[in-house]
Order: sequence, then C-alpha cells, then structure tokens
Amino acid sequence: MTDREDTQTEEYQVAGEGLLAKIKELIRQGNIRRIMIRNDQGQTLIEIPLTWGLVGAAFAPIWAAVGAIAALAANFTIVVEKVDKSEND
Repeated sequence: MTDREDTQTEEYQVAGEGLLAKIKELIRQGNIRRIMIRNDQGQTLIEIPLTWGLVGAAFAPIWAAVGAIAALAANFTIVVEKVDKSEND
C-alpha cells in the first residue's frame, strides 16, 4: 500500500463582508493546502499557503490582510486547494 495525496480545487463566490468569515470556516476544515483570493477581474490578490502549520497568533497578519482586501471590492472568488489523502493498493 502507498499513501497518495490528490489535490482538488474548489471555488466560492463571496461578498466583501463575508470574506473573512468564509476564510476562517475553510481553515477550520483542516485539509486545506492553499487559499487564493481573486477579484472580479480574476486577478489573484493574495495567496495563503497553509502548509506551514500555522496556529493561533500566527494567523493575525493573515486576518489583517484579508480584512484589508475585503474593503477593496464587493465580490470575490475564493479558490481553495484541498488535499485528499487516500491509500492506494
């Protein structure tokens, strides 16, 4: 048996005021490798790699950045890269 990691990508459309809450919700899921926030034109505004093992206070600068970005525009796309670990015979 070998362990294999499959990466999946999901996208969520959110309004500016819901951006921070949605990011926090996604991070709590625990299987997130990376989060990207894009504006209406498809430009990536921030990319947050979550493979660092960040916890607690280490997220404070990230929350501040996401909050600042949320003030910039009304609509965003959150692109989430998830990891599914499975065993393959």
